[in-house]
Amino acid sequence: MSDFSEFRAKGRTAILAGRTSHDIPMVEGATRWGAAAVLRPTGEIVDRLTELAATIEAPGHWVHGGPALHVTLRSLEPYRDRIPEADPLRRAYAEALKEAAADLPPARLRLAGVSPHQGGVLVCGHPEDDTLSIMWKRFAHALESRGIRDLEYGRTRDLWYVSLVHFTGPLTNPHELADWCDRHADTALGVAELPTAEIVKFTHTGTGIHIEPLEHT
Repeated sequence: MSDFSEFRAKGRTAILAGRTSHDIPMVEGATRWGAAAVLRPTGEIVDRLTELAATIEAPGHWVHGGPALHVTLRSLEPYRDRIPEADPLRRAYAEALKEAAADLPPARLRLAGVSPHQGGVLVCGHPEDDTLSIMWKRFAHALESRGIRDLEYGRTRDLWYVSLVHFTGPLTNPHELADWCDRHADTALGVAELPTAEIVKFTHTGTGIHIEPLEHT
């Protein structure tokens, strides 16, 4: 299983010290919340994640549930409000993702344990197979072969997760939030099957995010 212990400890220290980062509604050209390649869980585990997120005392912050829950494969570009179907980059992303996902079985990710971090709260993911890592490497190569440089900047994704909360401002209850995460540090949610990889864009709903699918495998 992936080891989130150091990540969790650093996140807990950060929120208790007031060192948090904050999301704002999407604006054109921002480096956050641009088009991305994601995989979304399906089935009963979505309900379990949504119910868990609803128990977090995070007033005013973005609490995620339902179809907004996702695993990010790669962040692709700065935010654009409009990405038309004929957009050259959109078409290239779709082709690269199709190439990356070819002949791979659905990814299976065991979701167990909650962790705070500087920007929010997440559920830790522990791969049950190699699908995610293979797809990630293939997608990176497929983008590079098309001359596309995404927002990963050489980053290697070695931790997989589903975000439950993104902070939108300073925390008013850091100790309560840290205690909640401590109580759920070993919570087992089950195995999420991730059958489809998608290119998506994000929009702000006023209280959280909405995922708009653009392309899928």
